[in-house]
Amino acid sequence: MFQSILVPLDGSEHSQLALRVASKLLDSSGGRLILLHVPEPLEHETLLVWGVGVVPMGSTLEEREKIGRTLLDKAIEDAESQGLNSDSISSILTHGDPRQLILATAKEENVDAIVMGSRGLSDLKGLMIGSIAHRVSHSAECRVLTVH
Repeated sequence: MFQSILVPLDGSEHSQLALRVASKLLDSSGGRLILLHVPEPLEHETLLVWGVGVVPMGSTLEEREKIGRTLLDKAIEDAESQGLNSDSISSILTHGDPRQLILATAKEENVDAIVMGSRGLSDLKGLMIGSIAHRVSHSAECRVLTVH
């Protein structure tokens, strides 16, 4: 059991599974679950985002932030349905390089572990430049669990 877990969410099925795993690994007596979403420009014509639906390519930053808030709200509901207390769950929506922000948030929040999906919504990009999960797992100062 972990006292604090960071779960980066991008709306993919893998990040949804990561949330479920993290909810089970979190110490139920006082553990902290931190949900992180970094809106990125979409590279596909449309994407089906977990808890949100279809998201068109070319969405503005404001639209992506709104989608991100909806995604985080849905994730909080799902974590609560897994038995976590709402007081133990926090969410962060921020902008920038996802890998750097995941690592920085993990350090700032002093988490015991990062639980993340092995693949996100941008699978093709990950194959070309190395997945975010792969890069985070090699650079993090805490345990990293990737869920497939």
